Formats: sequence, C-alpha cells, structure tokens
Amino acid sequence: MKLYKLAPLAIAVSLALGLTACNDSDDSVTTKAIQKVEFVGFDAPKTDDEIASTYTKAKAKVTYSDNTSEERSLAYNALFYNTDKVGGSSYAAAQLYDQEGNPLRDAKGNLAIAETPDANSLIQVDGKLFLVTHFEYDWIDTDKNDLYGRMPMTMNLTSLEQDKTSGKLTATQLKNISFKSVGGLWIPCAGSLSPWNTHLGSEEYEPDARCQTESSYSAACNVTTNATNSLEALTKYGISNPNVYNYGLTPEITVKSDGSYNVVKHRTLGRVSRELVQLMPDNRTAYQGDDGTYNVLTMFIADKEKDLSSGTLYAAKWNQTSDKNGGEATLTWIKLGSSNNAELTTLANTLKFSDIFETAPVVKNTDGSYQAAPAGFKQIIAGHSSGNVENLKLKAGMEKAAAFLETRRYSAYVGATTEFEKFEGVTVNIADKKVYLAMTRIRDGMENKATDPTNHIQVSKLAAGGIYEVALTNAQKDSTGIAISSDYVGTTIKATLLGEDIAKDSIGNTCHLDKICNPDNIKFSEKLRTLFIGEDSSTARINNYLWAYNVDTKQLTRLLSLAAGGESTGLQMIENLNGYAYLMSNAQHLGDFSSNINADLKARISSKIDPYKSPIGYLSGIPAL
Repeated sequence: MKLYKLAPLAIAVSLALGLTACNDSDDSVTTKAIQKVEFVGFDAPKTDDEIASTYTKAKAKVTYSDNTSEERSLAYNALFYNTDKVGGSSYAAAQLYDQEGNPLRDAKGNLAIAETPDANSLIQVDGKLFLVTHFEYDWIDTDKNDLYGRMPMTMNLTSLEQDKTSGKLTATQLKNISFKSVGGLWIPCAGSLSPWNTHLGSEEYEPDARCQTESSYSAACNVTTNATNSLEALTKYGISNPNVYNYGLTPEITVKSDGSYNVVKHRTLGRVSRELVQLMPDNRTAYQGDDGTYNVLTMFIADKEKDLSSGTLYAAKWNQTSDKNGGEATLTWIKLGSSNNAELTTLANTLKFSDIFETAPVVKNTDGSYQAAPAGFKQIIAGHSSGNVENLKLKAGMEKAAAFLETRRYSAYVGATTEFEKFEGVTVNIADKKVYLAMTRIRDGMENKATDPTNHIQVSKLAAGGIYEVALTNAQKDSTGIAISSDYVGTTIKATLLGEDIAKDSIGNTCHLDKICNPDNIKFSEKLRTLFIGEDSSTARINNYLWAYNVDTKQLTRLLSLAAGGESTGLQMIENLNGYAYLMSNAQHLGDFSSNINADLKARISSKIDPYKSPIGYLSGIPAL
C-alpha cells in the first residue's frame, strides 16, 4: 500500500504582543503574551480503526514572548449526536417534523432522523450561549434507501453551558426551529454568523421552476431520479401546493436571550443553489456560493447596514488573464436588479416560469456544438444540476422577476459567467480585503469548451479542486459605468491553493493525501491568519480531512480525519469566548463510502461505522487570542 507521508508541518502565526493566553494545557492561568501559534499535523490514517474513526492527533504549539513554548494536544469533542435526546427532549436532535411540529416517519413507520449536520453558529446573547445547527438532508431511511430531497429539513436551537474552569461546552436543552411561517426549510447547507449576531442559513439545489411548466425539457425534471423537482418534501411538510419560487432563499434566524427566535427568508439575494452568505465588514456587502454545475458568482449590496430586506444584486463576469495553475481573471460586475422582500414576494406568488421566459427548442449538431438560437432568443448555459443549454427570450417587463426568481438563468442571459463548478464555501479575510472561494472541482464549465454557448473560463481540469481568492477594493463601477456603492467589490480572482490528482492508490484515493481535495466548508481566522478547510469528496477520498492553511507561510496542516465517507461540515472559529477558543466542526453521512474504495477494505470497516450517527462538536486545545 503506497501512502503519502505527511511530515509534521508547523503553521507560524505572528501575533501582536499584548495578546495573552487565558488558559494553558493544564487549565491554569498564565499572563505571558503569545508570540506565535503553530499547528503540528499528523499522518493520514493507515489502520482500519483509523480509517473508520473521526479523530485528531494534531497539536497547537504556543510560543510566548519570553521564548518559552508548550504543545497542546487538540481534541475533538462531540456536543451531541443527531440521534441524542438532548436535555430530556422526547425526540432525537435531528428528528424531522411537519409544519405543525408532528414528528415524521419513514416508509416503515420509524422516526425520520437526519444524518447530516451542516452549518453551526455559536451565538452569545446577553451572556447566554446558543448553537444554531442545520441538518442538510435525510441521507438514508432505516432500510438504507436514499431520501435526498424527499423530506423537509430541520434546524436546531441548542442552549449551551460553558465550564469556566475547563472551557468545556455542554448542551443542556435543544428544540426544533419552526419554519411554518416561511413555508418550511429546503435543503439547508452551509451558513454563517452575521456581523450583527444572527444566523444566516441557506437553501441549496433550488427546484427548477421550468420543470413545473415544461417537464420534458430536461432529464433533471424526472422526479423519480431527481426528487428536488417534485417538491415531495414540502408536501410531506404539509403544504398542499408548494410554490417553487419559495425555495432557494436565505433564512435569517435572530436568537433572543430567553431562547425565543425570529425567522425570516430573504428573497433579495436571489434564488440560487446557495451554499452560504458571507457578509463583509461594512454590514452591507455579501458574497455567496452557488453549488453545482455551471453556476454563478453573485454579490449583494444591502440598502442599509444590518438589513438584508432590500438591496441590489450583481453577477460577475470572468475575464481571463491566465490559464495557469487554476487560472486568473479580472471581474466585471453586471447589475441584475434592485428590490425588496415585499415586492419579490408579490412576484413569486403571482408568476410562474412561463410568465418570465419564452423558450425555444435547442438543436445539437453532430460535432457537439449547438445551432444558433432563433431570432429574438439568447442561448445560455446555466444550471446547478446538469448545465443545460437553453434558448430563452425574456418577456416584456420581466427583468426584475428574472433577476431574483431565476437568478442564474438571468445572469447568463445578460452576459455574466455561469461556468463555475461546485462553487461552495465563501469566507472573508478582513485585514487583507480578500474573499476566499472553494471550488470543490475544477472541470466541466471551467474547462475550455468551445462548443458551449459561452466559454469565459478556460482552465485545465483538476478533479481535486482548489481555493480561489478575490481581491476587494472600493470606487468600482458596474458593467454600464455606474458606481457600485461598496468598498468591498471584487476586482481580480485567482487560484491560491490547489489539490493534486493522482492515479488511484491501493485503497481507492485519487487525490494526493497531503494536499486538499474537494474543499467545501471554509472559514478564516483573522488572529491566526489561518484558513480552515473542510473537505467533501464523494469519490476521490476514502477519508475527508479538516485542514489549517496559513495564508502567510503557505503551510498546510491536517487537523482532523473523518470516518470513511464522512464530510467535514459546520466550521466556525471562535477566537476567544470567556478565555477559550473553539473550532466548531461537525461530520455528516459517515459510511457514505467512495465508489473507488477497495472492496476488501470496505468489507472490513463497514461494521465499524454507524451510518445513522453523526456528531455535532468542536476542536479544543487552540489558545484563546
């Protein structure tokens, strides 16, 4: 068995003198100033037990201003599991419910419990601690049938207590957050904590509205193979005639100190396969991921600070300057439209796809190219599921409806780039004015495909994917020359960290074990100058990892290895909470093995992994800063 050995890598982090360590490895208090923090990694799992476990052997080396140092072992702490009944609850943490709060069951009558914890937001309100957690989808029922997109999803609000001596967090009470007032929750993926202390969620893989009026136009409309277009989940939730335009939105949850909460869904950020929304320090500008194939990079600018209910939406055009090392480009921003939630609710409730666009058949030539669109139509390629080529004509007066209800299609229609592939995590480096974007894969629309209707991105295929950085600045104009009202407008984009494809090794890996592979969740720590990267590889990795990447030293360190098939989710870095630091980290769908996995290995470890059990937790041992 050929495995790539990871030498212990140290991430040096220079910190301003005056920062003090509030707790050390034996929980005593020291007042020495921290000079730097280094992460020391560990080798990829080798034994069956390691491959079947979620574990860490990483350390944080802390050097003080007097040149003394200590090493602290990191530890993974499970707050609770999806199957736990927290605080005396009658139901499991990830129990699914209908809109009246009745627990749902699978076809065999067993309680329906999701196995997919994703986003976390640890929130402190008036000194009280709460954790908001998404559960993305129901992976399997008790007969191990795939239920993706076939069940309404849930979001939890968990009350936490912090031990002031050890820093240990304990879940004391958990309740389901009701989405009845906003029509249910649709496939929530990643999320973020807003600068104003609210949880910003997501709704991924929005159902295709064209399928509702023209079911034969695409194979993706087949509801037997693609449940998201059937809206089956919402009928189970209790909505007799769900409106397709009510999903693919941005949920915002405001938590109050008494444990009550308020839920809204924002339409103003457009309707896409949203991974998450990341706000900039101005409390107005937001960037968001659009997951899938042939997707778009959008920027939203709110009219008022800390208020997403009205604003302007833009889409980016990639103007390539290099095809090397993942590619580089300048960005042009095309204004899609301005609106508010109330206006868009009226449009969503009165329009269907056929009211917004007229369509014409697409004819493909024998060489793979497409015949030109009929007169008056535009030929576009866009779509989270398959990157469909379409001939569209915008109907009179439908610009605003198209911009916010059919965001990706309209972006392509007006000339923006809809060629990004598996565009997932987004995070911000405030000090350097950079946004980082995770491209889980670099292929399909990102390759040089002359037969596509547009071919803005032309880079080499890299199945392992990579991280891109966008430089931000002020005084920018949109594509028509109108000033953009933000100091955080992206101007250039380039790959900053890439994975590496390899020939399949003896256990089934097709990515270099000591480099990132299929990055998904990402979060940046300002004080550590470190980008935390969680992986989601369905085929290229046997085990996914959580990495720490220092943007100054360019050192990459493995912090956590997940049980085979599991995805690293729920990242949030809390740099100092009452003297302790926490790197929130979940794992989902453990045992969802890569199709490449060695058959003998799979047979040996299958019984070691419980596919119905997933942790919601955090890494401890990082010093508070």
